[in-house]
Amino acid sequence: MPYHRADTSAQADKLSGIVEESDLYEGFAPHVETSEIKTLDFYNLPKQTGKEPALRSFTEIQQLLQQSKKRDVKNILRENSWPINSPIRSQLWPALCAQHLTKQNILDGFYWEMVHQVFGTTELSEKPIMLPAFVDATHCLPYHLTSTGRAVADRIVNVLGYDCPDITYSPVLYPIAALLLHFMSEEEAYVCLAGLVGSKEKTFINQTKLQNEVTWKTVMQIAKKHTKSAIAYFQRICPGQKLERVFMDWCWWILAGLPFQHLVRIMDCYFHEGIKVLYRVALVILNLFHKECQSNNEWSPDNIKNDIGNALIKFCKKIPVSPAKLLHAAFSIRGLSTQYISRIFIKTEMLLKSRSVLNSGSKQLIKSRSSDNLPTSQSQVNIQMMSHTLTIREKLHSESCRNLLFTLWSWLPVRITMYQPVLLYTTEEHGCSLTTFYVRVEQHEPTLLMIKTCNNEVFGAYCSSRWFERNVKDDKGQRQAYFGTGETFLFSLYPERAKYPWVGIEGDRGLGHSSELFMAADSKMITIGGGEGQAIWMDENIRFGKTDGCKTFNNPPLCPSGDFEIRVLEVYGFVGI
Repeated sequence: MPYHRADTSAQADKLSGIVEESDLYEGFAPHVETSEIKTLDFYNLPKQTGKEPALRSFTEIQQLLQQSKKRDVKNILRENSWPINSPIRSQLWPALCAQHLTKQNILDGFYWEMVHQVFGTTELSEKPIMLPAFVDATHCLPYHLTSTGRAVADRIVNVLGYDCPDITYSPVLYPIAALLLHFMSEEEAYVCLAGLVGSKEKTFINQTKLQNEVTWKTVMQIAKKHTKSAIAYFQRICPGQKLERVFMDWCWWILAGLPFQHLVRIMDCYFHEGIKVLYRVALVILNLFHKECQSNNEWSPDNIKNDIGNALIKFCKKIPVSPAKLLHAAFSIRGLSTQYISRIFIKTEMLLKSRSVLNSGSKQLIKSRSSDNLPTSQSQVNIQMMSHTLTIREKLHSESCRNLLFTLWSWLPVRITMYQPVLLYTTEEHGCSLTTFYVRVEQHEPTLLMIKTCNNEVFGAYCSSRWFERNVKDDKGQRQAYFGTGETFLFSLYPERAKYPWVGIEGDRGLGHSSELFMAADSKMITIGGGEGQAIWMDENIRFGKTDGCKTFNNPPLCPSGDFEIRVLEVYGFVGI
């Protein structure tokens, strides 16, 4: 039956760094085997001197969340080492995850309606539940859940898979569900997972094989720069062992290796900041392991050279630093900005996708995508019926339309291809007005702009941010001239087919302000790309435009004449984002 936690707000605000035996497990949900947690080694908890600042309460954090003071929340989460049994997490974790919900205001009872729809009853079955195909059976980590707790985790993951059919490969989803269940009810855990899976602004949980592959390769690239000595040491003692094999399991160093008290503190930050927290922790683990290899015979070259990956997980189980020190080291790493990580991720994703296209007929192709994440057949038909930009000339057959669509689809970020395209705005139906354009488009992210000129040229741009951001003001109260991210790119479909990505993907060196002029707009015009020219510029009547080469995308003019007259402008969004 549904479990409803009693109000713990009073408990959550009575925080103390001292762990009393009598209330050691007051912060855990009923489906947790607390006797197992009691056997854990608490040597890593900091000793109390009486001079430590009081730990922050949930009420304080909740107020900051309501005021959108995310940086202040981030600092509090990083610095406050709440005890593992603290009742604060029963409110803190749901509040942090709620920030990321895209399906706002999930109605009370929605989860139990879904449970009844999937299983025919809300009673918990005594028989094992078959898990969805996206779950990795070898990593269904229950941590300290009871047998009932494990059955609850199975049910949550099944319902989420039913509600989110686009999830095709997500081995970390089950462990995250299990961790959530240690501090909250089944329904709350489901809502939290829905927020993490559906988050638009930050990545928390990979949902396809390609996303998973891009992520571990991104971690490997970052490690080569930030843990050079460790990487060089591993390559020297294991010349025959591929580094890739080690990094494929990077997330299990954390989720399967670290002690529970470390993992819970990492989750405090992860639920707010996203997967970049795990990146940082992985780098610290590599450096600590390398240091131990130099001084501890247990990790001598002879003992680890045959299987560094397994040795790393064993090392994590005995990690010689406290949770607080681990996080302090992780957040002290310099030069690991979100922008830098995003650039490495996007570059890796593009390389994998281009390799997939080149090797599409090869037996050696690694299948990273399920069904290639192409639009459904119905969506293809709808686009062909509605689109004027993908129908170049009357005599072209529908097959040409599909080819153009598939080419364009192959250029999109992988996570976007999980969703289906929908036509938001077209001059053929909604008229030629920038005001109408904003009304119909500005709240959608991302969007795909496609222009067909009177000379039948077809080109456009993938715009990574909302057009509403043209109204966002900086700290001085001034509107920002340009906005957007490095995922934005230009493309040409006819007569030439070409993609022009952001120049910053080519390297992490400083490229100057002109390389980051992604999107700009006001009541008189729209601009995409800048620096010694504008890649796409359109007037307020969406009738005339011009295109030049620009520094942001290092593109040629997208049509030979430079100036063009717009026959049709179409803007697509993506359903489910």
